[in-house]
Amino acid sequence: MKKYSLIILVIGVLMSAFLSACSGGDKKGLEKVKMGISGSDSDVWKYIAKKAEKEGIDLEIVEFSDYVRPNQALADGDIDANAFQTISYFNAFKKEHKLDLAPIATTVIAPMGVYSKKYKDIKDIPAGSTIALPNEATNMGRALLLLQSAGLIKLEKNFDGNGDLKKVVENKKHLKLKPVVAGQTPRVLPDVAASIINNGVAVDAGMNPKKDSIFLESKTAKPYINIIATRTEDKNKKSLKKIAKIYQSKDTAKKIKEIYKGATIPTFVPLSEIGE
Repeated sequence: MKKYSLIILVIGVLMSAFLSACSGGDKKGLEKVKMGISGSDSDVWKYIAKKAEKEGIDLEIVEFSDYVRPNQALADGDIDANAFQTISYFNAFKKEHKLDLAPIATTVIAPMGVYSKKYKDIKDIPAGSTIALPNEATNMGRALLLLQSAGLIKLEKNFDGNGDLKKVVENKKHLKLKPVVAGQTPRVLPDVAASIINNGVAVDAGMNPKKDSIFLESKTAKPYINIIATRTEDKNKKSLKKIAKIYQSKDTAKKIKEIYKGATIPTFVPLSEIGE
């Protein structure tokens, strides 16, 4: 009797393993690709991973919580590609750290915005008002360009994008520009006429950039379009090109709009248009 029970048990284990294999649980035969992302983008990439599986790719999502490790991990070969950064940040980072990386596709723009608890239109901000902006060089430069596009200031000719208040050459309203830590830009809103806030910081603070900002960066701000990047030696790899194509599909664009409700804008432009 015991022998019979043992046989039944063995058969059961073997059947379980067989069914698991048939169900595709081990994803045999698929090409493995590791994609490094920011945690806030996980829903979009889970959607892309499902579509990639149909194209013969097992897309593993690796989440990072900072803006340094994803590029280092890519250069070190720990991941195959990443998607978390603007082309502006990417170019500056790889130059500074001497990394042989390359972009393979554009993805979205997460627009920076001007927010205010006191005014509903940026044109209503009175002379002499204080406007807060991020104090880090790249984000400050982006904020200054945003103020210029709103018609509030003018920057020096051939502005290089690096933030420096000395590069403001015209300020007719005599606005007081107050640099603060990026994470503090929502908190100072009660104390200033307006605050310029990064997309992710605004979302984390419970704001919807499209609905709550009084002036929003448009998708024409090409230095701030996000990209998918890989090692230069892999930029023509077929599996990565397939993933880029899936990302730039109409279905994915629709999914991005559903998830972010307009706060993040699908921006699929050629790399040649963003300085590559």
